[in-house]
Amino acid sequence: MSANIRFSGKEIQDLLVAWAALGVAFAFFLNRRLVEQLLGTPNAVDPTEFAGVFGLSLVTAGVGFLLHELAHKVVAIRFGQVAEFRADYGMLFLAVAGGMAGFLFAAPGAVYHRGRITPRENGLIALAGPLTNVALGLLFLPLAFAGSFVGEIGHLGVVINFLLAGFNMIPFGPLDGATVKDWSLGAFAGFGIPCFALAAWALFLF
Repeated sequence: MSANIRFSGKEIQDLLVAWAALGVAFAFFLNRRLVEQLLGTPNAVDPTEFAGVFGLSLVTAGVGFLLHELAHKVVAIRFGQVAEFRADYGMLFLAVAGGMAGFLFAAPGAVYHRGRITPRENGLIALAGPLTNVALGLLFLPLAFAGSFVGEIGHLGVVINFLLAGFNMIPFGPLDGATVKDWSLGAFAGFGIPCFALAAWALFLF
């Protein structure tokens, strides 16, 4: 297995653009007043307010999405694949527009990999993304019980990462769950059910 993790200039650019765009999209989605300021008179957003919400979005939603993708890359490379992240600029534009409109569907891009691979290795590459979100959600969990801005970061980090884990484990289309299920029904049940449970808990109870 190869363990050389390298990033091309184009890949670094795509990662930074995707991270920033997701931060903007979630900032508008989380704070509707920013949209009203942007579209209203004098057509200006309060820089201090935007910076706070944008920073919150970067360290929760942005990190959750991008580490999910980088987990795919790391595992793919360890299985001898050539793997790089590519941003989907059209979907990033739609994410920002959707955030402004009050709904959000974010698909910032994907890690594309090639090379000889077994179904098991392909399943493990897919599984790495949702499991990374579960780990991030657990890391954010203690912060959620703190006060003030730190508690807000923790709460949002838990909700977003557990929802990402559950959503990506859905066995449909290009989602990770479909790849895991094609590899092993037992692995899909063993990891998918906890991911769905955590997502439901974050959405309805937390």
